[in-house]
This record gives sequence, structure tokens and C-alpha cells, in this order.
Amino acid sequence: MSVLMEFAIFPTDKGESVSPYVARVIRVVRQRGHPHRLTAMGTIVETARFEEATALLEAAYAALAPDCRRVYLVAKFDIREGPTGRLEAKVRAVEEKLGP
Repeated sequence: MSVLMEFAIFPTDKGESVSPYVARVIRVVRQRGHPHRLTAMGTIVETARFEEATALLEAAYAALAPDCRRVYLVAKFDIREGPTGRLEAKVRAVEEKLGP
């Protein structure tokens, strides 16, 4: 199984710049070892099971909860039977169709 999850999580009570808090979340993602891509609007992660993806969300929230009184979280999922590797393969398929 391949689970692609795009999510954004950040505190809403810490002012305009929340990059230190996003960095906390990315550390959690990297510690878990799942393939991921940080983007300007969120993070895309690939896991082998849905439970791993939701556990990652819980861990991300836990990283912010100690000193953030209000946290925003949004997540999208693409769950598909079959092998992992779609994080790269989906982008590559489009790039191949674009050509040189």
C-alpha cells in the first residue's frame, strides 16, 4: 500500500512567522524516516500504511502542543493499493509528458 499525505500544521498564536515551529515538525518527519517533500505551503509524505500517516500527524501535533495554545492542521490523503514510491513516480510521469 502507498499512502501519500499532504499536510500543513502550525500554531496560530505565535505571530506572523511560524518557521521555527514548522522546523520542529520537519524534524519529526525526518526522524520517522518517511520519504517527504517540504513545500512553501505544506509537506508531502509517503508511508506504507494509513496508520503511519496518522501517527505522524499525532507526533507533529505533540511537537507543537507544549507551548502552542492554538494549532491549525489540514491534511489530504491519496491511499492506493500497490507499491510505494509514488512520491517520485507521480512527478516523474508528468515531467516525462512535458518533454524537453
